[in-house]
Amino acid sequence: MNFREVSPEERIDRRSSRISLAVVLLATVILSVITANECHSNFVAVNKDVPYAPSLLFGLVMWEWWGVITIGLWIFSVSRPKVLAFRAMYLGLHALAAVILGACHLLLIQATIGIASSVWNAWGVLYAGTNYLSVRRFGMELIIYGFLYGVSGFLYTHMQRRREAFTRLEIERQLTQAQLKALQMQMEPHFLFNTLNSITSLVTQGRNTEANRTLSHLNTILRTTLQRKAPEKVPFTEELRVVESYLAIQQVRFSDRLSIRIDATEDARQCLVPSFILQPLVENAVQHGIAHSEAGGMIETTAKRIGDDLWLQVRDNGLGEDSPQSTGHGIGLRNTQERLAYFYPGTHTLTAGPLSSGGFEVTIQIPYEQVLA
Repeated sequence: MNFREVSPEERIDRRSSRISLAVVLLATVILSVITANECHSNFVAVNKDVPYAPSLLFGLVMWEWWGVITIGLWIFSVSRPKVLAFRAMYLGLHALAAVILGACHLLLIQATIGIASSVWNAWGVLYAGTNYLSVRRFGMELIIYGFLYGVSGFLYTHMQRRREAFTRLEIERQLTQAQLKALQMQMEPHFLFNTLNSITSLVTQGRNTEANRTLSHLNTILRTTLQRKAPEKVPFTEELRVVESYLAIQQVRFSDRLSIRIDATEDARQCLVPSFILQPLVENAVQHGIAHSEAGGMIETTAKRIGDDLWLQVRDNGLGEDSPQSTGHGIGLRNTQERLAYFYPGTHTLTAGPLSSGGFEVTIQIPYEQVLA
């Protein structure tokens, strides 16, 4: 048997709902007893033989009706959460519900008075002539429903905001995990092995200058990855420095099979971008576009400002959809899309797909944010 794990958010929501419903039931019971006591005390002043039962029945019908309605709203909102939202469409539906439920409640009260009067004659002598089917009472019913809807809607809005807060915390947790994953990808054995192997080969060949340069690039990648905190925005210059170091190391590995072209305008270099936003795309281009191509290829990275947006593009002319690991593109793209949705909800675009001429292209547009001096 499979059991779905309940999230902390769901546990808190359920506990809050139970507490709210318990408060509603307690309030309606208290109001019922108060109404019953007031009704009974009026009758006792005239006739001490009047029983308490009909007054209690009257109080329960008067207030427990609204307790049931409130609980019903909460239960219905479980499957239709937006039913408690303050929106024009739902306001109209609630106005109609208030009219129907208010009328039904008054009819029920009037019927209860009739039944109680016939069962308890002493009570009926004093109360049978009371008429609750009036415009004034109907107005009170509408006000009560509106009050309950307002309180329920307020609690709904509060819970929605809390859910959003939980969602933000969850995204931050995922982004932190993404950072750790990026660190793991940089430090995974085959990457380090290939890099160190390349450095060893350069030293053996007496190409010490290139070996030192490769070590410097590796140091840049590891130091920057360790120092960064996620989620955060960094100057694009810093992001580009890591990408350039990564590609420089890969160029040593693939030698003539890998060509690199980076074109970033000065405006783009002065823009803030989410950390690690470009690196997964470049890694995808290397691993799934170039690494499996015998002829190798070129990776082009372009960044420029267009109006109020920053335009980023990573393109390779490798195998594209013909790559034996073409599905690997999806992981990096999904990670990037989650970052963009977190930092730029509704104000970003990401397009990706194979090129007709071969290879793969990813384009991102985000709002331009100038680095503060």
